[in-house]
Amino acid sequence: MTTFALQTHSLVKTYGLGRKQIRAVDGLSLNVPEGSIYGLLGRNSAGKTTTIRMAMGLARPTSGSIEVFGLNPAKDPERVTVLQQVGYVPEGKASAGGTARKLLELNRSFYPDTWSDDLARKVVRRLELPLDTPSIKLSLGNKTKAILACAIAQRSRLLILDEPTTGLDPVALDALLRLLVEDCTAEGRTIFLSSHQLAEIEQIADHIGIMDRGKILLEGPLDDIRANFRRLTVTGSALPTSSPSILSTKRETHATQYVIQRDPEAFTEDLIRNGATIVDSSPLSLNEIFLELCRTAESRDEVLV
Repeated sequence: MTTFALQTHSLVKTYGLGRKQIRAVDGLSLNVPEGSIYGLLGRNSAGKTTTIRMAMGLARPTSGSIEVFGLNPAKDPERVTVLQQVGYVPEGKASAGGTARKLLELNRSFYPDTWSDDLARKVVRRLELPLDTPSIKLSLGNKTKAILACAIAQRSRLLILDEPTTGLDPVALDALLRLLVEDCTAEGRTIFLSSHQLAEIEQIADHIGIMDRGKILLEGPLDDIRANFRRLTVTGSALPTSSPSILSTKRETHATQYVIQRDPEAFTEDLIRNGATIVDSSPLSLNEIFLELCRTAESRDEVLV
């Protein structure tokens, strides 16, 4: 039986009043399996950070619910227990005054039961974090490294990372991804990453959620998602114009191009049975899947308006 580190049920968060009301999160239902690396992907202003703030108890849902290990972070007694089990890297990477060394020492005092000095040293070494440079003189990348080192060394059950690669160069980015896979998931910890950098997340995530305009467009194991999407170039007459399998259709001069979002083999077999010729069949990258889903959702919203 699958247990979940984080779940949301029809989660809604609105800001403002009347006609100026903004629906930052709109009926969101997420399921983050315990022990997974879950990538929440979306454009800027998709609602990712608002969702994370509710998970941390920093914002209260307008309606719906959110649970972290079965606890409600909006309830004060339960929020304390949630915070004890979660390592958090916020979107804004401004660190407190002092040095990275002092920041690590401060965080160490908050988590005496789970903190790992060995892991802290390993993160500092791998990310090449300067420990004694005053915070005011640190680059954005080094501020990110300092906060990451604190969150990882806590060894919390759940690690929530909001745009965790901000300011990191390619070498530091590669080191971070290796740390997350080798030292976090190996202990059964859950990693929940929010990002619009798809290529980075695709390297390590085993579960994906794609979010746009406050809504979830797609969620599931990454391997299943890849297997279900296909781009087909087809010739023939009386080709289908609609089907639950079709995400988008593009008519060209001599062929029709379909993007299939489920049961690609069954859809292909049905085309062939009805006399169509498959000119080309190719898988989609995560980036292509993301773009297709967002374009389709955008077109659907424009029609409704």
